[in-house]
Amino acid sequence: MAKLPGCPTDALMQILAGRWKLMVIYYLMQGERRFNELQRSLGPITHRTLAQQLRELERDGLVARRDHGTIPPRVDYRLTALGQSLSPILLAMQDWAETHGLGHSETVLPKG
Repeated sequence: MAKLPGCPTDALMQILAGRWKLMVIYYLMQGERRFNELQRSLGPITHRTLAQQLRELERDGLVARRDHGTIPPRVDYRLTALGQSLSPILLAMQDWAETHGLGHSETVLPKG
């Protein structure tokens, strides 16, 4: 990941900017997923948008892509150690949202 100039929080927000990136990280916190699995989990995301978000997360070192080199193609995505290090932050955000009555309690991040 390239060091971005300015405030570290601003740099993090630039990396995580995008409607879907935090949700992609959320689902990958639960384990390695195939592209179509992620797309189904995310609901109304387009194929193109998901591919772009995954490329950006991979470029920034948060997600690793594994191409099995098979026909039909099989590609898996997982969080890198850097991506996994965001887990406590996302869990804190979830706790804050639940404390303040936001969202649905059945959509919870895994605790650990």
